[in-house]
Amino acid sequence: MSSASQLTHPNISNGWFRETGAMWPGQSMNIEVNQILHVEKSKFQDVLVFESKTYGNVLVLDGVIQVTERDEFSYQEMITHPALFSHPNPERVLVIGGGDGGVLREIIKHPQVKEAVLCDIDEAVIRVSKKFLPNMSISYADPKVSVHIGDGFEFLQNKRDYFDVIITDSSDPVGPAESLYQARYYELMRDALREGGIVSTQGECQWLHLPLIKEVLTFARELFPVAEYAYTTIPTYPSGQIGFILCSKNKETNFKEPLRRMSPEQELKLFKYYNADIHRAAFVLPNFTRQAIAADKA
Repeated sequence: MSSASQLTHPNISNGWFRETGAMWPGQSMNIEVNQILHVEKSKFQDVLVFESKTYGNVLVLDGVIQVTERDEFSYQEMITHPALFSHPNPERVLVIGGGDGGVLREIIKHPQVKEAVLCDIDEAVIRVSKKFLPNMSISYADPKVSVHIGDGFEFLQNKRDYFDVIITDSSDPVGPAESLYQARYYELMRDALREGGIVSTQGECQWLHLPLIKEVLTFARELFPVAEYAYTTIPTYPSGQIGFILCSKNKETNFKEPLRRMSPEQELKLFKYYNADIHRAAFVLPNFTRQAIAADKA
């Protein structure tokens, strides 16, 4: 491996990184670069890490920003806590994807969790995150955490009635993550959950991907008695927002109201973004989104 000063990458030119993503044509996020830290072609994808001028270290896969140290907590907390606080006793939690360790970090903040399993297809993401994203990958040191390197789709085919919560922290539905946006995958997650189990998945952006969101919600509603869409704000994701699809096997689940609560003092100590009010607000959608994703009337 060359020294950091000698590294180059096609997405970095004249001191700036420019994101290239097929799912948001006509727009691009640009971040000023201090230095390139890591460049690698893994078995599955192009892996880039650079130190930015204002967003800390940045992990990029196939030209698309995955996390920055400055704003990652918004995504990690909101894909995790609305789901876990909607479950009465989340003892066994599975993460599909999430090799940077951020979702694991949030999961183990819940004292109910006895087992946190991560399955990521690309060991390179885990290895690189341990080196360059220490505030996220610190979660791997927790004794409750175990790691499986492999395809999440295949991993779930061998699981039945085991997990209380499954979180799919996937990249966009192109390349390695494509299978994670299909009805069969949601069926596998449902079958791997115990009674009353909950799913939370990366659900794309309401400003860019409403047809995809509606498609996923449509088959999710056929597989689960409860399926909702929520979102969070995050500066370095396309259009400054990202959504989540939450599903429950329990028809009584009300995602819009936390089932369990921490005190405001605990929330301030443990979370940078999440609190009970943000939980409720995440499900309040603008009219254009409500109309677009409304359940079809029989």
